[in-house]
Amino acid sequence: MNLRDLQYLAAVADHRHFGKAARACNTSQPTLSMQLKKLEETLGVQLFERTNKHVMVTPVGEEIVQRARRILHESGEIKAVAKTAQDPYAGNFRLGAFPTLAPYFLPLAVPAIRKKLPKLKLLLIEEKTKSLLERIIAGPLDAALLALPIDEDELETMPLFDDSFLLAVPPNHPLAKRKSIRQSDIAHEQLLLLEDGHCLRAQALEVCSMTGATENQEFRATSLETLRHMVASGVGITLIPKMAMQKSDGIVYIPFAKPAPSRSIGLVWRKTSARKPCIDALVNSLSSL
Repeated sequence: MNLRDLQYLAAVADHRHFGKAARACNTSQPTLSMQLKKLEETLGVQLFERTNKHVMVTPVGEEIVQRARRILHESGEIKAVAKTAQDPYAGNFRLGAFPTLAPYFLPLAVPAIRKKLPKLKLLLIEEKTKSLLERIIAGPLDAALLALPIDEDELETMPLFDDSFLLAVPPNHPLAKRKSIRQSDIAHEQLLLLEDGHCLRAQALEVCSMTGATENQEFRATSLETLRHMVASGVGITLIPKMAMQKSDGIVYIPFAKPAPSRSIGLVWRKTSARKPCIDALVNSLSSL
């Protein structure tokens, strides 16, 4: 058994197809199939159920795949440690961000990072918070920009900034002419919210619980831009992070009087990460924006 065999194993588990797994591993399908057959013989267990149409991982195969991924991750960490020792501020850095932050903050963050760390190659991933956390813990991500707090023993966090919420209303709404509002002013309002899985939904529901507002149960948006268009068309009102506010989009954005509701954005990474010097430099760069 060697690392190459474990790579083949993980690739088939990912793709559920020997041909696609072979292409992902830059090898031929017969070579990959032969190596995995030898691995099954060495272990004395069946790892996959093979049919003409698809491949399924057996229960014992699933457990072995999980352990193989951990070994591959640790192998990658060994390489990262060696590369970091050569130049901690160079090489690939895989940075994630969630969908209601990425389109608005990354265009500001990436130029600042490139100026501070010109030899660093950023690989950007936009996913929901749950997926980003899983990827950080498992290893495919070096760090992510997430809404805090994050309660994971394996992870380290550093707050970067607070992003206040604005009430977004159509121009004909009774509150549209107000220069600011108190949280109590939306006590009887129904808000359009995102679907489950978005951290902004949880944050908006928290604001609702504090103010007495409720969710509009007739509609749930798949994205922040969908929410924006629904408000602009007069369907309802919602909360929009100040960072995502846009001019001339047919929406009136009203700030809350202090203390205004907000979300805290921070950088999250593994406590055991070999990229700590680079992460410290990223924190310094992003904190100055």
